[in-house]
Amino acid sequence: MTEHADVVIVGGGVVGSSIAYHLRCDGLAGRVVVAERDPTYARASSNLAMGGIRQQFTTPANVRMARYSVAFYLGFDERMRLGEESPAWFRQRGYLFLATADNAAQLERRFARQRELGVSAERWDVARVQAALPDLVVDDVLFAIFGPSDGYANPKRVLALFRAGADRHGAEFVTGEATAIERSGGRVSAITLGGGGTSRRIETPVVVNAAGAWAAEVARLVDVELPVRPVPQQLFRCRLPHRWPYRFPMVIDPDGMHWRHDDPVAPGDPDRIVVGRADPGAGESDSLDADPARWRREVQPILARRMPALATAELEATWAGLYEMTPDHNAVIGEHPAVPGFYLANGFSGHGLMMAPATGKAVADLIRLGRSDTVDVSPFRVDRFERGELILDDAML
Repeated sequence: MTEHADVVIVGGGVVGSSIAYHLRCDGLAGRVVVAERDPTYARASSNLAMGGIRQQFTTPANVRMARYSVAFYLGFDERMRLGEESPAWFRQRGYLFLATADNAAQLERRFARQRELGVSAERWDVARVQAALPDLVVDDVLFAIFGPSDGYANPKRVLALFRAGADRHGAEFVTGEATAIERSGGRVSAITLGGGGTSRRIETPVVVNAAGAWAAEVARLVDVELPVRPVPQQLFRCRLPHRWPYRFPMVIDPDGMHWRHDDPVAPGDPDRIVVGRADPGAGESDSLDADPARWRREVQPILARRMPALATAELEATWAGLYEMTPDHNAVIGEHPAVPGFYLANGFSGHGLMMAPATGKAVADLIRLGRSDTVDVSPFRVDRFERGELILDDAML
């Protein structure tokens, strides 16, 4: 028996759930179906993320997205919480980019550009860095750029609360994997969902691809090659040797290592940090296999050199998640020009959770109104790659 829906969203992670939430909250009265093939979210990028949220970008498009999202996250817990559910807890402790001789010129240019764009950012001298982080080794630090509006949240709670909020406002979550997308007169007309030995066909004029690292697979169902590829990234959670007397911002070392606090939840919980380091050698793969040995081999020596007091931090967990990378490391957002009714919300290259509120608002507006006035996402159109109009932002991690 064929079903009907006004919108079907493929992918129920933080981006898909945000789109569903905004569609319903902004007045779409019809049926919104969110199809998620794994309701445990064991492989979802937003479930495995570091949780960083920042405004420190250098292109107008990214700054607009980040500014809307930061403001949204400030009221996120109050807006989304149900009963006694745990909060996502967006903590504006800042992002602190350290400058050494290797990257000082780049950070100076970045800071000047951010000032032009009205980004909340401060240039700290070494004395101020040392005052904020007295255990930090600053013998090679020339200055730092600090974003006081930036911070981080609990990614698992962000995902859970976004989904709960969408559900509460009438979005319908179903378990299923997109296996076919039909077109009539060139535009989207129906989608088939499979899984668990069953199949359901839903007639719909709108399908949204929010499939994360698997977005290219969904795009092929409408004969479109989408330049999004999965690249694994690894994170480490470490127990600190004692309760730290101050809280860390997101600290970014010039070589790409970065860490943030992972605060105790219950009174007896220990202090922890979450540490990441970009792996330039990581190739395309959808494997979530983690390499705990990388901590001792590569990451801990850098952390111990930068902050010797953390040398005895005890590794408790290692896991991998997937970045959905595009050629310019920026998102693809909007209706596909060759397939009317097929909308894209992909390729966030590690910034999906960070940009999810703005993405949800923009895509909802495009579907409902045919335009996105609140957050202009026109620079993120997929045909920019064919036109050679790449988004070149100097503040990628």
